Amino acid sequence: MRIAINGMGRIGRLLFRRLVNHPDIDLVAVNDIMEPANLEYLLRYDSVYGTFPPSMALENNQLKTGGKSVSVFQQSDPTALPWKDLGIDVVLECSGMFTNKAGAGIHLQGGAKKVLLSTTGSADIPLMIYGYNQHALTAETPILSPGGCMTNCSTHILYILNAIGIESVQLNILHSYTSRQELVDAPHKQFRRGRAAAESIIPVEIDLQTSLEKLFPMMAEKIAAVSTRVPVANGAMADFTLQLKNKVTKEEINKLFRTAALNEYKGILEYTEDPLVSLDIKGNTHSVIVDGTLTTVVGNHLKLITWFDNEYGYTSRMIDWLLYMRQL
Repeated sequence: MRIAINGMGRIGRLLFRRLVNHPDIDLVAVNDIMEPANLEYLLRYDSVYGTFPPSMALENNQLKTGGKSVSVFQQSDPTALPWKDLGIDVVLECSGMFTNKAGAGIHLQGGAKKVLLSTTGSADIPLMIYGYNQHALTAETPILSPGGCMTNCSTHILYILNAIGIESVQLNILHSYTSRQELVDAPHKQFRRGRAAAESIIPVEIDLQTSLEKLFPMMAEKIAAVSTRVPVANGAMADFTLQLKNKVTKEEINKLFRTAALNEYKGILEYTEDPLVSLDIKGNTHSVIVDGTLTTVVGNHLKLITWFDNEYGYTSRMIDWLLYMRQL
């Protein structure tokens, strides 16, 4: 499978690191408007995940590392990218700019066979969560949205708890700050997003409710969600407050997730009773880590706390999608 990455932000660069020497995937090319020398520097040195272990060099618009050579393009217009000439099977669309069918479809017009977004995408693109409904993917699906990191965390929790019955759910995703926030106070259409990200706990609006209602139409008007950005560079904690249809105990809930983690959700969901903090989940490949020590039940009300690495866990599912698509 021959892969290209369009957009070398946080997700694009982490995918590069993880795919460049992958035994079953051939990373052929990357594209970003930044200077190639700056890209090489940011791939080599990362403030969250550390220095990239293999040596790397930029020569004649080729990134050379670990015996691999990856072409580097600097095109703002994706129609100018030579996907057909390079025989690209899948473009990982990580720029955040081409998230609807028409925009992502430009890669198909350029000769790529398929496009995998790194975000939820618009309503005209199929939303599929690996570990939940990946079996709905067919070889004829040209563009796919794997959801976002918060959707991948939440979907599995809601699906499992639906076996008990959910009356309503409130989600608060305590999330590290992102590139869509500001380092110092600045204008923003969402006023709070414009405040200095490393100085405050900042509630921000998110579209998680819309995504979850699309995946669980029976839960329409039963879900509310907010993200609270906190002054850390990586890691997230999802706080679920649910009103269930039936009474349960803390022990029953923890057993439910412990069993799921060891069986059908192995590799997707993890269960722990270790006293974790956010730094401990850096580099964790799971979409969600249920913290059994923080489960509480009052009557029909359940409080469930989970963790996830918003970058490493998410790119793990994108890689799962590539390997799944490779089999179709």
